Amino acid sequence: MADFLPTVTIAAKNLATEMTNFKVKQNDLLGEDSITDEHLQNNKSVRGMLGDRGIKPEELAAEEDLKKLQRRVKSSEKKMIKENELPKKIPKND
Repeated sequence: MADFLPTVTIAAKNLATEMTNFKVKQNDLLGEDSITDEHLQNNKSVRGMLGDRGIKPEELAAEEDLKKLQRRVKSSEKKMIKENELPKKIPKND
């Protein structure tokens, strides 16, 4: 699923996760319930911030499949290398 998320959504999810990690350490949170509550709170805060800026993740178009994009870039790189290779040295006939 993450291969199709718009980059702003990925960044938002990462921010919420990093906020959770920070608060877990800062407040020495223990146990699944307290950490889950913190994570949900952070996700709500980040989503609220996105909404304040007029960004609605559920309305964003899916990005191109990253795996397809990676294959296309790799293929293009190979093609460029092949097209730009120096000619092979032809042995002289003495």
